[in-house]
Amino acid sequence: MERKPELRWVRAAVKHMEVRSRVHMTSASSEEQDQSDMARLASGQDAALDDLMTRHAERLSHYLLRLLQNETEAADVAQETFVRVYLHRARFRPGSKFSTWLYAIATHLARDLQRQRARHPQVSLEAQPEDSPHDFREMLPEPKPSPRELLESNERAEAVRLAVAALPEELRAPLILSVYEEKSHAEIAEVLDCSAKAVEMRLYRARQQLRERLEKTLALP
Repeated sequence: MERKPELRWVRAAVKHMEVRSRVHMTSASSEEQDQSDMARLASGQDAALDDLMTRHAERLSHYLLRLLQNETEAADVAQETFVRVYLHRARFRPGSKFSTWLYAIATHLARDLQRQRARHPQVSLEAQPEDSPHDFREMLPEPKPSPRELLESNERAEAVRLAVAALPEELRAPLILSVYEEKSHAEIAEVLDCSAKAVEMRLYRARQQLRERLEKTLALP
């Protein structure tokens, strides 16, 4: 008997592998630029921070928006993240991956913010990154849908977004880093300051909880 839910996740993994192969050379070039810019920044060339922000600010903002579900807070944390990059530029280890260090700083700041609002939790239903109408594509209809299918697709996308937002932070963060940011388990472990095994278990729990939340809404088999 075919296990369709599992196949959906397999298809998603294949898609992510294809995307990674297409951007491999670009990523390698970006990492070299990051290393060069951090060396410039450490030597007192403050303009290097602008180059780092040009390459990373938009994607970091999308990550924080998905994590915090609040545009204003995401923008504030993104700005503060680059402030911390500048203030702690001497702490960056040459040869280490800048984007991992950047996301670790951003995640730590986001956690601090979430602790501050923990006594009055609220989830914004308005926050939706511009590039995310068709996230988790394995759960959505094929391209070129009919008007009816498009409506259903949008409804499903919204259901998925809300389900992701409802996950506890310890599960939501690794899921976003894995699915949206396409980071490896090792990179996620470094960002979240935990073991790769812990990342694997959190991703498993996140997908299980996500599937349970969406089971009725999306009529998963």
